[in-house]
Amino acid sequence: MQVSDPNNVKIYNLSAGKSLPDWLSERKRRALQKKNVDIRRRIELIQDFDMPGLSTTVKVSPDGQYILATGIYKPRVKCFEVHNLSMKFERCFDSEVVTFEPISDDYSKLIFLQDDRYIEFHSASGRYFRLRIPKFGHDMKYHFSTCDLYVVGTSSDIYRLNLERGQFLSPFTTEGSELNRIDVNKHHHLVVVGTKEGKVEAWDPRARSRAGILDCALNCGAHQYSTDGFPSVTSLKFDGPLHLGVGTATGHVLLYDIRSNKPFRIKDHMYGLPIRDIEFQQGNVLSMDSSVVKIWNRESGTLFTSIEAGSLTQFNNLCLVPNSGLMFIANENLKILTYYIPALGTAPRWCSFLDNLTEELEESSMETVYDDYKFVTKKDLEELGLSHLMGTNLLRAYMH
Repeated sequence: MQVSDPNNVKIYNLSAGKSLPDWLSERKRRALQKKNVDIRRRIELIQDFDMPGLSTTVKVSPDGQYILATGIYKPRVKCFEVHNLSMKFERCFDSEVVTFEPISDDYSKLIFLQDDRYIEFHSASGRYFRLRIPKFGHDMKYHFSTCDLYVVGTSSDIYRLNLERGQFLSPFTTEGSELNRIDVNKHHHLVVVGTKEGKVEAWDPRARSRAGILDCALNCGAHQYSTDGFPSVTSLKFDGPLHLGVGTATGHVLLYDIRSNKPFRIKDHMYGLPIRDIEFQQGNVLSMDSSVVKIWNRESGTLFTSIEAGSLTQFNNLCLVPNSGLMFIANENLKILTYYIPALGTAPRWCSFLDNLTEELEESSMETVYDDYKFVTKKDLEELGLSHLMGTNLLRAYMH
């Protein structure tokens, strides 16, 4: 476990530390744990919480009892049960998963949007049905009140698939040439889509008509922010019935009150990278691009803290466990990253022991000078034939 405190906010990286190879015997594992401090201090919150190549998406089921993650290679989904802190099942696909939606409280009903224009429906036992959509898909959302599945992609149409009747309905035709993201408000069921042209269109499913348009590209240009490239909409997220967060391809996050066509807050990530995900928690906004997760105040825009990816990986997807300070990040690496920020919220009930462990296992900033060294005399070196190492950085003088 690693501890950092950017902006004086403690962040615990629960996925840091050395991992033991699977082929090691139990005896050698115990011996390594005794000798190596890093292995002894590591925390494996969930067993096998990784992918063979990289992870693309992580989500928590609506009941909070299961964690679902997709990755490659071979394309697959893994389901983890939080009460056992281990994997429940694993399934493989023929194509990579773009995104997925759980439409039941647990893992028993899942919908996967794949990059070969197919949508797969899964039940608890496995794949239930598979169908093809007219265009390549970028995102999808399920509308619970009408049983409609909305799919957007490389087209101006919002495709509607009614899961009760099992047939496609007439699509909603937007003004955009390509639709990148979609979100549905769970309070009043308004549907919003983000276009390649930098606009957000809102549709009312009851009237089957457009309710309004937000020109995010115009708002980005009007606020004297540096824009490299065109600010296409790359992420959407509702916060309650009235607030909407919009992320653009130029690294800007715009916060709207849907009663106004102008944003009340604009935040620039200053990296020029597309915003991939937005989450809201206790008056804070979590916005993520491929290199950093920034946590900032919704009202003032001041930075609370941040999590950087570093040079060895890139962030793909952010999943914040509801009403807690625990988050999972899918990334271009084997391990699915797990971070815990106590200042953001308490640990979930299924891992409440984290509150105690973070204090007991916090690494000291002072390193012991002789970690991983063995004390030897000059006579020992001569017997081992290593006297030529004296004076090099491989030996360190002590009490001479």
